[in-house]
Amino acid sequence: MRLLECVPNISEGRDQEKIASIAEEVKKHKGVRLLDYTSDRDHHRSVFTFIGEPEAIKEAAFSFTMKALDLIDMREHKGGHPRLGAVDVVPFVPVQGVEMEEAVQLAREFGKDLGERGIPVFFYEEAATRPERKDLPSVRRGEYEGLAEKMKDPKWKPDEGPDHFNPKSGATIVGARFPLVAYNVNLKTKDLSLAKEIAKKVRFKDGGFPHVRAIGVDLKEKEMVQVSMNLTHYRVTNIPKVYEFIKEEALKKGIEIEGSEIVGLIPSGVLEGIAQHYLNCQPFSLRQVIEQRILEFD
Repeated sequence: MRLLECVPNISEGRDQEKIASIAEEVKKHKGVRLLDYTSDRDHHRSVFTFIGEPEAIKEAAFSFTMKALDLIDMREHKGGHPRLGAVDVVPFVPVQGVEMEEAVQLAREFGKDLGERGIPVFFYEEAATRPERKDLPSVRRGEYEGLAEKMKDPKWKPDEGPDHFNPKSGATIVGARFPLVAYNVNLKTKDLSLAKEIAKKVRFKDGGFPHVRAIGVDLKEKEMVQVSMNLTHYRVTNIPKVYEFIKEEALKKGIEIEGSEIVGLIPSGVLEGIAQHYLNCQPFSLRQVIEQRILEFD
């Protein structure tokens, strides 16, 4: 079976009725399986993961996106996570029997279809058409609030769709990428400046760990702050490495870690890396887990 994964992020994390309605759009498509979706009220964001044959995934992603665009109004949106639009980012991820070139082609076809529906579309990562658009934070810089002004710059004319600001929906970032790990560490403090300081030390572009993006987020409802990260190459920089660094940096300020969380789904290699680090067990594979071996039987 050829499998492609889609992991869209939408700018809605509080209205469970809307979120469930958007998720139902995926379930309507034969050959597509909704694996997971998680929401965060402080981020005001939800992340979905579904998988299936490439063409079926493209169709499901389009239905999903149109439903979300119908239900979400960016003029009313305020949240802790950076975003450019109602459907902020739609990445396609090769999983099995699908090459990256095919994922790129599908992402661009999806973006063209979306652009024809009046949504400005920017391509990123492997689907990027310009070097300055490859990195997601660069495309998202200025966020929704700065998008109208940003689009006046010829360098930031959308790859697809209209070149004028859409106040209700903003813009959508579409791409093809390798698997990443969305990982957050919560700190027992309300001091957002501390989370931002640690995030700067962690993220690669400021001299931190390779393949790490990080921001500081205020979790107002939980009365704490968070270092929110994307690990874009978990075999180079894994969860234990960033967790231990953040823990040490926080302790220097007299702050403890409240806990951490993995958002969405992760490759099995991430868990193997965690076990190898904390158990000092070399080598370790999930194939050593009884339940995993049982699943290998047809």
